[in-house]
Amino acid sequence: MRVRSLTLAAASAALLAPTTSPAREPAAARTERVVRREGAVEAADLLAKVRTCEPVSQGRYRSDDGTAATIPVCGTRDAVFWKADMDIDCDGRPGSRCNRRTDPLFSDATAFQQSDGRYLSAELLPYVVVPAPSSIWDYREHGVRGGAVAAVVYGDRVQYAVVGDVGPAHIIGEASYATAKGLGIRPDPRGGGTPSGVTYIIFRNTQVKPIEDHAAAVATGERLARLFVQEK
Repeated sequence: MRVRSLTLAAASAALLAPTTSPAREPAAARTERVVRREGAVEAADLLAKVRTCEPVSQGRYRSDDGTAATIPVCGTRDAVFWKADMDIDCDGRPGSRCNRRTDPLFSDATAFQQSDGRYLSAELLPYVVVPAPSSIWDYREHGVRGGAVAAVVYGDRVQYAVVGDVGPAHIIGEASYATAKGLGIRPDPRGGGTPSGVTYIIFRNTQVKPIEDHAAAVATGERLARLFVQEK
């Protein structure tokens, strides 16, 4: 994990120390149980719909502190997407895998909360992280909110998730422990993740309620992904 994800209240004020993403061997990134896809829509069909980019961001993002800003947020009528690395967000409700001992940058808060008022569990809930609103891009102006449905693609694997946290305003490419694990990416916050090859597709004007209902995210994501790949 390169820097701690920010809650909405703290996003503009927190000062975060830069970290360097360690080198990762491809084999090591695939040590977890793999979800090939959570529905009938193939990864290749989703990727075919995002081959070209119509930028909706006013600038580009970095994948990590100290790297060049090369990643735009792209848009279609029904979705926004970007292609980046995956760093591991272990924030939220602590558990055996995500806590202050396992993650030196652990925060017990996420930008969005469950229906019972508790913060999300990165261990249990597949979610993605969006950058804090800035002059580069403001996700709120593009039909994206907490609980928005996402399809995350890695190789031939598809994992449905929700927007669950907000990160630094200049960096993109982060998802929860559970998202990485479902895709077969090493989820360890101390050097897991993968340096490239992840596509994040967020469907506009969607919201899973309650946000922690992953089955609802899968059902909605599968329906929207099917429509997305059928678009002319």
